[in-house]
Amino acid sequence: MCNKKDVNSSIYKKYFMDILLILIALLLMLLGIIGSFLPVLPGPITSWFGFLLLYFSPLIELSKKFLIITLIIAITIWVLDYFIPAMGTKKFGGSKSGMIGTMMGLFIGLFSPIPGGIIIGPFVGALIGELLNKSDTKTAMRAAFGSFLGFLTSTFIKFLVAIIYFGLYISILWDHKTVFFNG
Repeated sequence: MCNKKDVNSSIYKKYFMDILLILIALLLMLLGIIGSFLPVLPGPITSWFGFLLLYFSPLIELSKKFLIITLIIAITIWVLDYFIPAMGTKKFGGSKSGMIGTMMGLFIGLFSPIPGGIIIGPFVGALIGELLNKSDTKTAMRAAFGSFLGFLTSTFIKFLVAIIYFGLYISILWDHKTVFFNG
């Protein structure tokens, strides 16, 4: 005769790994959203690893095509994240020196111990690059502002992709709800 405790125990054993993968995937999705604003975590790529964990759950069907497409999007956003501030600098009248300064400032700001270094770095880098290029202060400030707008644009795009990935995560779980609640 099987008692209720044995049945509950077997259910936990049956779904333990799947639930663990789903919870870790949820954590990665949330970290991806946070990573959109923090330079330490690559937002969409972190979220993508949540999809990868779902893929390894035998109870959730996720195609390789879906994984590949979302990975390509995440990597593209990650690469663009380093170029968009320089593109903003150029759009606002910055020279090649300003763009190089933006990239150097972004790199230095990424590893600097000061709060907001990732925001301040590209701005100051573009400003210094333009001033070294013998641009006037007005042009240099405009280029630095373009760098800042590029940073904001890049952050918004990362956030948008991370939110879309989170929505897809919820949708995937919703599509498989009967596996957990009726099985």
